[in-house]
Amino acid sequence: MLIEFFSNTPPILQALYATLFTWFVTALGAGIVFFFKEVERRLLDSMLGFAAGVMIAASFWSLLAPAIEISETQGIPGWLPAVVGFLMGGVFLRLVDKILPHLHPALKNGHPEGIKTNWQRSILLVLAVTLHNIPEGLAVGVAFGAVASGIPSASLAGAIALAIGIGIQNFPEGAAVSVPLRREGLSVGKCFLYGQASGIVEPIAGVIGAAAVLIMRPILPYALAFAAGAMIFVVGEELIPEANSEGNSDLATAGLMIGFAVMMFLDVALG
Repeated sequence: MLIEFFSNTPPILQALYATLFTWFVTALGAGIVFFFKEVERRLLDSMLGFAAGVMIAASFWSLLAPAIEISETQGIPGWLPAVVGFLMGGVFLRLVDKILPHLHPALKNGHPEGIKTNWQRSILLVLAVTLHNIPEGLAVGVAFGAVASGIPSASLAGAIALAIGIGIQNFPEGAAVSVPLRREGLSVGKCFLYGQASGIVEPIAGVIGAAAVLIMRPILPYALAFAAGAMIFVVGEELIPEANSEGNSDLATAGLMIGFAVMMFLDVALG
């Protein structure tokens, strides 16, 4: 039924609906603040590890592997767009990381990063997770754009599976914003508002990704690899260090393994 609904929907709207779902799951995660003022650190680190595992698996199964296959059908060495796009994605996120003021919510004693600003700590916390969500929304949008472009290796079920996987790992990201803000004394309503707001960039990035692929089809393998590189940057720069910062590396690693397995199952079995 879900595939039938998406198959009768224009590709830009497909990307929009899918990323609105991932935003909704972010809001669900942020909604934890209505019930809990704290999230046990061991649980939070496990969830961060899970999110990292989902993103690693999605980067290969849903993005890099199709990028290589598409390149070969276009007569381009399979490794070229994959390597170039992957590194460009990492460079792009590095530049954004250096410029955008933000503060990682899971690091209790962390210092603000990016350009120095007088913005409130709450805004910096939201911007940190917003940074995570840019490549996630872009990945979903590019996946639906690939389907609309008629690429044999790209399937509608695979794009939907990617959106589901990204949505699942957005739940802990929403909680990772709202709960620390609650600890800092903000009202429950403001904590929820800020937590869900961190996901609003995903529909924007998703629509841009789908539109870019439809307009400039030759960039598709580069766009897929770009999204993969951006997501791996987030995993290596932020999620894994944060998940291991309080000495819960065993739980974080277990979460990563489970997250990878869940995303692999969604993409391979359903896609």
